[in-house]
Amino acid sequence: MKKITGLLFALIFSSCTGELMLEPVSQISNASFWKTESDANGALYGMYARLRTQAAENFFFWGEARSEVMGNSLSVSPYAVYFNNLLDANTAGPGWQGMYTVVHDANLLLKYVPGITFTSQDTKNNILAQAYTTRAFVYFLMAKTWGDLPLITSPTEGYDSETIQKERTTREKIFDLIKEDLDEAIRLFPNNNFTAGRNVWSRPSAHALKGDVYLWTARQLNGGNQDLQVALGALEEAERSDVALLSDFGSIFDYTNKGNKEILMAVRFQDVEVTNNIFVTMYISAAEFPSNIATDAATREAVGTVAGNNYWAPTALVRGRFSDDDRRKKASFTEIYTAGQGGSTFYASLVSKFNGVVIGGARRFLDDIVLYRYADVLLMKAEAKNALGGDPSPEINQVRKRAYGDNYPGHIFISGSREQNDEAILTERLLELVFEGKRWWDLVRFGKAFEKVPSLRDRTGRDHLLLFPISETTLSLETKIRQNPGYSQ
Repeated sequence: MKKITGLLFALIFSSCTGELMLEPVSQISNASFWKTESDANGALYGMYARLRTQAAENFFFWGEARSEVMGNSLSVSPYAVYFNNLLDANTAGPGWQGMYTVVHDANLLLKYVPGITFTSQDTKNNILAQAYTTRAFVYFLMAKTWGDLPLITSPTEGYDSETIQKERTTREKIFDLIKEDLDEAIRLFPNNNFTAGRNVWSRPSAHALKGDVYLWTARQLNGGNQDLQVALGALEEAERSDVALLSDFGSIFDYTNKGNKEILMAVRFQDVEVTNNIFVTMYISAAEFPSNIATDAATREAVGTVAGNNYWAPTALVRGRFSDDDRRKKASFTEIYTAGQGGSTFYASLVSKFNGVVIGGARRFLDDIVLYRYADVLLMKAEAKNALGGDPSPEINQVRKRAYGDNYPGHIFISGSREQNDEAILTERLLELVFEGKRWWDLVRFGKAFEKVPSLRDRTGRDHLLLFPISETTLSLETKIRQNPGYSQ
């Protein structure tokens, strides 16, 4: 049976058929590939490239689309199944096959890199640490999305039913692996530094991920105070790195400002390398742009070069949560009003937080997908402190001070009860992190999805809806997989 490498297995997982494994076609065997440091670096790049493929759209579908953030728009939306929470086995959203390609890449690195001679042990350890962190991150996203999962910790290098057909392992055991991988990664990272661009995993970003993981298990898997203490410690470690809040909120996401000091980890999107990401579906085309704009100059300047399609848009519910003196408002979305005899009328809204870059007169949606940034770390730290009975106001107020500028004195947060603080933290996370693929996870973690999402308010108690269904395609191809309870088989 042929062996395959981390670079040449594009057909192992088919996005067309959704199969977990196909016959490998590489003509390069592992015996000839995994020999040099360059081989390891090439495989590492391949892992990040496939992670980017998943981040381009799927991270938003899984992490935000089902929340109250997005809704109806100018066009008939192909995404209504998400924000109306109508998922079922036939319309289940993206499956897990693509994510397992990234797991496979990480597993290859973890198997073969230890046997390669490097010029520097730190370089070798750094590659292994990135592989461990990537595997932990991917399993974390999948466990939050589907619960129990097939647990695969070795690369799939042969083709037979016993190798590729796996039953699901409990999410508790999945999280055991995630935590073990993060501890090993943090041990292996040689220092606390970031690489240029901050688009590969580092020790600080692994600490941020660890904080996120332990907050989840504290609230969702009965981890309690023990997990909260670990989360708080990890987030404090993430702070002890070269990170800072940028003074200009909007500049965090600019195409020309990638890898700035607020970023701990982002998935890189670069012109020539890739096409548009998910935010092309949240802007506005020339055909949709009205000629009778009420706030003519200001709105035209804010929108700039039109592109994409307004397939879904920021909801009135979310837009209404921002006060006019919150500088995050204009940086996050744009409202368009048209002029008529009766005055101005609301026409549309669009996401401006990730509005890409204009190249050669055309707008390209190539802003990085941010996985962790410092404001997120601060608010997770506030969440952990509050759950442990501490005062979350220093972290909340750091975020608010940037958001309100000269108007900050009118928005100073004063700690209240644990429940009041939780509500304030959840609101602050909405205002700060909206459209960043965080909101659905936040609502689930805080136990607020059925309260905050309009399409779920009449379905309280149907907790199976907090997970995604398994697609019919996956069920038909992976014979040992069973549908998530609550969804029809």
